[in-house]
Amino acid sequence: MDDLETRELRYFVAVAEELHFGRAADRLGIAQPPLSRAIRKVEHRLGVQLLARDRRGVALTDAGRVLLDEARTALDAVTAAARRTRRAADPRRPLVLATKAGASHELLQRLLDLLAEDAQAAPIEILLCEVAEQAGLLRDGSADVALMHHPYDDLAGFDTEELSVEGQVAILPAKHPLAARDQLTLAEVSNVPDLPIARWPQLDGTYPDGPGPEVHTQSQLAQLVALGRTLLVIPASSRAWQWPEHVAVPVVDAPDVTTVIAWRPSSRSQEVAALVRSATALRATA
Repeated sequence: MDDLETRELRYFVAVAEELHFGRAADRLGIAQPPLSRAIRKVEHRLGVQLLARDRRGVALTDAGRVLLDEARTALDAVTAAARRTRRAADPRRPLVLATKAGASHELLQRLLDLLAEDAQAAPIEILLCEVAEQAGLLRDGSADVALMHHPYDDLAGFDTEELSVEGQVAILPAKHPLAARDQLTLAEVSNVPDLPIARWPQLDGTYPDGPGPEVHTQSQLAQLVALGRTLLVIPASSRAWQWPEHVAVPVVDAPDVTTVIAWRPSSRSQEVAALVRSATALRATA
């Protein structure tokens, strides 16, 4: 029998992420022996080894890595189902729109202005987040729709409508010599010894190799640029958070960025459908 309980999936995810039974047990608030027994029962039921155990510690097998990915997805779905069910029971609830803080500011303002003119439109709550967090917020039910950006955001599994396409700019310290340029190329901004490009987490949570600082938030990044420690290349519309100590210079050969509105394909909400229609209507007035 292949059925797995959500409790068993949570146990396995904790061990797989900690790679240590003691730390996983502490994280779950249970004793280690029942945790070990639960994982062995899952392995026996599935007929596979999920974890390689030796004196050096614990490591995921190929089967374990697959179950970790699937378990995270399944647990997100369970959490989202409960959250959406509670939200659906409240007729006064607003629609939650997730968007990266500082991104697509003008587009978002135009959308909110358009909705304000429609007496039938559902109320909107704006959920500002950091880079690449929109997908998780949609999947776990925290958000109903999201403004996202191709090719940077994870759009897998969502329905989307394209809203705008734009170029990118380099955000530089105002005192840096490159800030006086009318335009730059990717090769130029990628090879500035005293100003390495900031590194954001990738879709899998890891950071790309490079000398630039690892950044987690927009405010952290803004200050590092102002201090002359890094530069970044971002969509032109993301300049909304630009500080006086920053200068934006177009990067002429950077790939275009497409802003989309995304939602779960399983959504049957008329309010979500109406919001998507309003957002796509903005294309005609752009």
